[in-house]
Amino acid sequence: MGLDTGRHRIIAAATLAMMLTGCGDFFTTREQPLESFSAEDIYKRAEFELETKKPDEAARYFGEVERLYPYSEWAKRALIMQAFAYHRDRDYEASRSSAQRFLDFYPADEDAAYAQYLMALSYYDQIDDVGRDQGLTFQALQSMRDVIEKYPDSEYARSSILKFDLAFDHLAAKEMEIGRYYLKRKHYSASINRFRVVVEQFQTTTHTPEALHRLVEGYLSLGLEDEARTAGAILGHNFQSTEWYQDSFALLTGRGLTLEPAGSGWLRNVYRQVIQGEWL
Repeated sequence: MGLDTGRHRIIAAATLAMMLTGCGDFFTTREQPLESFSAEDIYKRAEFELETKKPDEAARYFGEVERLYPYSEWAKRALIMQAFAYHRDRDYEASRSSAQRFLDFYPADEDAAYAQYLMALSYYDQIDDVGRDQGLTFQALQSMRDVIEKYPDSEYARSSILKFDLAFDHLAAKEMEIGRYYLKRKHYSASINRFRVVVEQFQTTTHTPEALHRLVEGYLSLGLEDEARTAGAILGHNFQSTEWYQDSFALLTGRGLTLEPAGSGWLRNVYRQVIQGEWL
């Protein structure tokens, strides 16, 4: 669910023409100080700025509602909308600040779940690039978890679950990127450590089949055939229909090796969990 659809209870469904009509006095007398207008008038001005794709101006006007009429119902509505406007403007830090203030002032309000969700989105919407600071991803995961745990029955919890899974997958992608870098440069032990993280900590992500195949490659390069065979066996048990299994099968059988568990390393323990149905 997108950010915009979550605001259907707050942003009025009135058309832009209706907003223009309702705010006519405001637009024709802009030289007057804001203090001379009602909270509703300023709020509608903010909505107009938002509708005309000026989220920075919208955030400013929503802030003026809170400043001039701090104890009104309009101020409460303006605060959550200010967080929304800042997010629309990609001013994520300011969005988090407004959302946190809303939670501090109105923790039991019906829009508290949305405020918590906005805080999570302020991190999540910055992690689209795998090469970025992974601290943002961890913060997004924690914030999404807060939404899920505090507001489990809300529409935002359902959206947070989906985004949590995507952020989790993002972390695995970063480990894979580093692992491939080391593998390409023949730093096999370092690459194996990265792929092991994916297999042990991110086994529910889409990157697990490739991680297992890369372990086959890495272990064979080090001459550790037992570990390579075991990684291949796990691939065969859980991901036999993937290209990664086919590649591992070709690598191992090309050396006269079978895809069966061998030895007593960490992968053998993973294999036992797979057979017992406790993993994946």
